[in-house]
Amino acid sequence: MHYVVLATDYDGTVAHDGVVDEPTLAALERLRAASRRLILVTGRELPDLQRVMPRLDLFDFVVVENGALLYRPETREEQPLVEPPPPRFVERLRELAVDPLSVGRVIVASWEPNEGRVLQAIRELGLEQQIIFNKGAVMVLPPGINKESGLRAALAALELSPHNCVAIGDAENDQAMLQLSGLPVAVANALPSVQETASLVTDGARGAGVAELIDRLIATDLAEIDAASPRQRVALARQGEDVLWLVPARQSVLLAGASGGGKSTLSTGLMERLHAERFQYCVIDPEGDYEGTEEAIGIGSAAQSPTVDGVMELLRKTGNNVVVNLLGLKLADRPGFLAALLPELLGLRARTGRPHFVLIDEAHHMLPASWDPGGAALPAELKGFLFITVHPDRLAARVLDCVDRIMVVGAEPCSALRAFCEARGLPAPNGDMSLEQGEALTLTPDAPRPAPVTVIPGSGQRRRHLRKYSEGRLGEDKSFFFRGADERLNLRAHNLSLFVELADGVDKATWQWHRERGDYSHWIADSIKDPELAEEAAAIEHGDLPPDAARQKLREAIERRYTLPA
Repeated sequence: MHYVVLATDYDGTVAHDGVVDEPTLAALERLRAASRRLILVTGRELPDLQRVMPRLDLFDFVVVENGALLYRPETREEQPLVEPPPPRFVERLRELAVDPLSVGRVIVASWEPNEGRVLQAIRELGLEQQIIFNKGAVMVLPPGINKESGLRAALAALELSPHNCVAIGDAENDQAMLQLSGLPVAVANALPSVQETASLVTDGARGAGVAELIDRLIATDLAEIDAASPRQRVALARQGEDVLWLVPARQSVLLAGASGGGKSTLSTGLMERLHAERFQYCVIDPEGDYEGTEEAIGIGSAAQSPTVDGVMELLRKTGNNVVVNLLGLKLADRPGFLAALLPELLGLRARTGRPHFVLIDEAHHMLPASWDPGGAALPAELKGFLFITVHPDRLAARVLDCVDRIMVVGAEPCSALRAFCEARGLPAPNGDMSLEQGEALTLTPDAPRPAPVTVIPGSGQRRRHLRKYSEGRLGEDKSFFFRGADERLNLRAHNLSLFVELADGVDKATWQWHRERGDYSHWIADSIKDPELAEEAAAIEHGDLPPDAARQKLREAIERRYTLPA
């Protein structure tokens, strides 16, 4: 379930001539029974609304006074969202014979053609007030207070994202609320300007249109609209002059390719765009590759294991992106951590619609072929995921079945595509294709012919995580072991600092033996994931410098790129 809350205007939308009829009330009750939330957003003052609408108990929150006051029916708590205007303003309006004149907790309201006198009073008193028009009504509120700000406050109180909100209205003052929502809807009787900006216009007018929307929302979650909605998608890649779009809440992607092939360029660029569009994401980071992501909160480190409760506490706040670093866990324990976390993530998503997107790195290890939690533990389809792997053929069949698109970067892309197609029973691509730097191959189960696309990097270069590689603790499978030709030694370097120290201390024969095998450049490429440094190390390995000089040159190359502790 993606759309978990409906925000509706009152007059002209859910109500007709100030009254909500029985069929519309029944539809609102159906929505609540479907475990969705309701927010009422109106320009009316609270006492007036309570007089005409006895079923405010159907709503989790009521935003009144056009965004100035938040009311919770369950507790009858009223929360003004801004200071009221000074009493002298109301006095001056009465002196200017503004009639009718209504004064709420914050709002001051009249009707056309009194806007001239209202503006005169604002100017005379030097006030910062704005005038909002709504079908002849003249509403005066502090700057920035409107239905959008009120709806935003209600969503924040419910810990919900605007992406997961459908909003419906009919008039000028509904526009700001509709623009905030993940899916703006206009009833059939809405003003033409409102209908033009809506993603959906109901066939029915007023309450009948709201009931129509509710039934469609319950039946399909409005998934059929999201594919074409600019509010529910982000750019995944470029395909010629066109953009290849991703709908985070509805689609899962498999990203494959060898280390150094560009997977991190694609994933971190995507994370940046998700953040820019205010989608919440969570990264499962087994090896600390996303440590230090600027727009996310990190939990866990090489020295501190994360907890499921700690991750969930961070994700409950709508604006938090979270990177879960599993370096502090033993390699064998990391899949178990994900197995415990995943049901909690999906439970939060069922209640709130977020996190909107989950990225799982090293997916072949975290979700291996043997992985099957059972249908009762997880939904049949895992949508809203990016599975990142070097070995797509080692992924669980249940994961592969959920993939809507595969993208492959790096060398020999067709081999990964063939592995995926064979697992899904799709026609495998013939031959081989080579990719330039910054390119990827992609296909979908519905269109299993490979197509080249261009990766969209982030606006800045991805920062190397210097501390992790220089001072952190890589897992045993990623560490370097100085052993020598006869395996007399077993010296483990779990970061670059220790590697340099051990490289300086081992005997010349051991150092040279690893050099001749190309072990240094392979380790730097595969574990440190620094292709430029790996290329420099390979040149040193294949050069004709004597062992001691080559050893010193490799040390200097590392120190140029990484600040090592003294």
